[in-house]
Amino acid sequence: MGPTPQDRAVLDMLHRVTSQLPEVEERPGQDEMTISIARAIAAKRHLVVQAGTGTGKTLGYLVPVILSGKRTVVATYTKALQDQLAMNDLPILADALADVLPAPLEWAVLKGRQNYVCVQRINEIGSSTQDRLDLNNSSPGVNNEIARLREWSTETRTGDAGELSWTPSDAAWRKVSVGSDECPGANRCAAGEQCFAERARQKATQADVIVVNTHLYGLHVAGGGNLLPEHEVVIFDEAHQLEDVISSTIGVEIGPSQVTNVAVAVRSIVHDDGLPTQFSDSAVRLRDSLVVYFGKQVAQPIPDEIRATLLDIRLHIDTALSTIRAIESDDLSVRQRKLRAQQLSTRLAESIDFCLETLTGHVVFVSGSTNRPHLEIAPLEVGPALHNGVWSQCTAILTSATIPLSLPQRIGLPENNFDAIDVGSPFNYEKNSMLYCARHLPEPNSRIRDAAVHDEIAELITAAGGRTLALFTTYRAMHAAADEMANRLPFHIWRQDDLPKMALLREFAMEESACLFATAGFFQGVDVPGRTLSLVIIDKLPFPRPDDPLLMARRELVGSAAFSEIDLPRAATQLAQAAGRLIRSQSDKGVVAILDPRLATRGYGKRMVATLPPMTRTIVRSEVEDFLRFTTRE
Repeated sequence: MGPTPQDRAVLDMLHRVTSQLPEVEERPGQDEMTISIARAIAAKRHLVVQAGTGTGKTLGYLVPVILSGKRTVVATYTKALQDQLAMNDLPILADALADVLPAPLEWAVLKGRQNYVCVQRINEIGSSTQDRLDLNNSSPGVNNEIARLREWSTETRTGDAGELSWTPSDAAWRKVSVGSDECPGANRCAAGEQCFAERARQKATQADVIVVNTHLYGLHVAGGGNLLPEHEVVIFDEAHQLEDVISSTIGVEIGPSQVTNVAVAVRSIVHDDGLPTQFSDSAVRLRDSLVVYFGKQVAQPIPDEIRATLLDIRLHIDTALSTIRAIESDDLSVRQRKLRAQQLSTRLAESIDFCLETLTGHVVFVSGSTNRPHLEIAPLEVGPALHNGVWSQCTAILTSATIPLSLPQRIGLPENNFDAIDVGSPFNYEKNSMLYCARHLPEPNSRIRDAAVHDEIAELITAAGGRTLALFTTYRAMHAAADEMANRLPFHIWRQDDLPKMALLREFAMEESACLFATAGFFQGVDVPGRTLSLVIIDKLPFPRPDDPLLMARRELVGSAAFSEIDLPRAATQLAQAAGRLIRSQSDKGVVAILDPRLATRGYGKRMVATLPPMTRTIVRSEVEDFLRFTTRE
């Protein structure tokens, strides 16, 4: 089917926008994506778009949704992409299309309530005996931060923590903010009219495009569609993360920290140490009963020791609510603390009631850490929730540089009402990049593997003259390799825990010969174009943990096809995301080196390679070394 007049019109608008960018490049994939999205919105059909690095996918989806005139929610996985949309892409669009749109483009960024400073909490600080005691028990550093946050709250227009030029401690931010489980709502809050979170929501109701994170959209689905303004289109960017995010948000989680939070809220209003102490003691018992099952699936009905502790907490909540309801006061601060304690207690009670049921279609397991374990109840399948909350409600566009083959099935996209396309990438991968599999290395379970891998890494980095992002599937492997390379090589070896991620990436990019060693958190969100990143090393194929309790339950549900439908797509997607760190611009060149021979020796290797960009392939290290030396000399 050739381009229609409607197709040409939307392409004209796209090119009008891209012509104003600093570097104007032909991007056929972006054109195809834009036309396909415009058609999908008009036909009210869901669309899955795999758009390789360099496609320009944000403009590729923003132009057609804006021209459609339909209110759209864009759900992004990372805060960096949220900021890019709000601060860069949408302002460019608004300027470029100002004289063709019927009204000025309006957009809003909406975050979870806990991201905004709470005006009521600010007003309460130091206003009561209990609050003064809490401040006296805080460290001087935390109190100084609280003072800075109080001053900032009188100056900020948004109240958004992301606006701060510094990062407050968790302890300080908790004193000046509230989560959705604690907030009684604007209508019941004395500062409701000044509430920053409510202002953001009000702005969102008037916006053409609303930018949220995927987690908040998941809460919208879990809450029956009442959290976000009504909309006709939703864009899921980084859609390969959708199943995991929705699973976590529509499930239930209970841990000692939630019980402790209730204890703190009750203590702020009840002047009897008995109840808060009972909650605190129960939090300790809950931790002790959960840690036994850490990292494991928990059978249903839940074990007696966990059930008994949850029942005790449930009784404490009933007592607390009765006590709190009996408190009457004309003091505004007291009334607000009362409402928050009631809200927090009621939400925890609802979660406990849910946990105490025997649930079909759910898996119960303990996650977190051994110091802070928490009980999770997650759905085995997210398709039904997404059908009710998304697929039957609006048109969904799902896009990512890497779309797992099993994604539509895993998230329950209706077979007769979605299309899928792959628009490729504008980069010349065959000429500018090489995919190397170190077939000669021992397999991951070999005792002699570490020494052989370290020798391989040293040779590759030497050939590249540093300029390496080395990615590992475990912290142990990362630190062992970093220790060895620091002793062997003359290059600066950064580790992911040396600095916060963005600061670390800035430092890495500034020193051309530096190397950065990291784990799974750096498989995506790393954008370092140029010679600084000429080699990406991946130590092992990133298969999910075999003992992950949620995936174990899903494997049992799928049966013999579990490896093909669950493990392999996840590993292939992770591998493609990691490999995607290499080529970030038209002029980039380099090598992706995978130090796992299974990519070449196992039958599933071909399926994994098929998800990677079309790089020139080799298993000969000397070819790689020659390519790297030539590339870094140019």
